[in-house]
Amino acid sequence: MASTLLLDPATGDLVLDAAGNIAVASDPYSLAQDAASAIKTFAGECYWDTTIGVPWLTLVFKGVPPSISQIKQLLGGAAMTVPGVASAQVFVQSASNRGVSGQVQVTSAATGKTSAASFAVVNPQGSG
Repeated sequence: MASTLLLDPATGDLVLDAAGNIAVASDPYSLAQDAASAIKTFAGECYWDTTIGVPWLTLVFKGVPPSISQIKQLLGGAAMTVPGVASAQVFVQSASNRGVSGQVQVTSAATGKTSAASFAVVNPQGSG
C-alpha cells in the first residue's frame, strides 16, 4: 500500500497526528493527494527530473488557453504518472489565464478504491 506525508488540503502544509507526529496518508487518499501534487507541478520545476510536470507556462497559461477537455486530458495524464494509480478522472471547476482549479479522482490499482483530492494552480506570471 502506498503512503505519503499528509498535507492540509487548504494550505498544502504538513499535518500533525493526535500524537504530535507528522501525519501520513495511506491508500487510496495518498494516491489522490499525490495525483493532485503531480497536477500542480510545473514542467521543469523538479530539478532532479526536469522532464516531469504540466506545461502550465508554455501551454495552459500562454496566449489562448486550451479547451477544458484538453486541460482535463493533460491533467489526467499527469495524475496517471503516480505509481499505483489505475485510473484518474479530472473535474475542472474553473479555468482562466489566471489559474485552474478542480478535483482529481483516482482509483487504486492495489485496492480498487477511489479517492479524491482538490487542486488549484495559480499563474505565477499574473494574467498571462
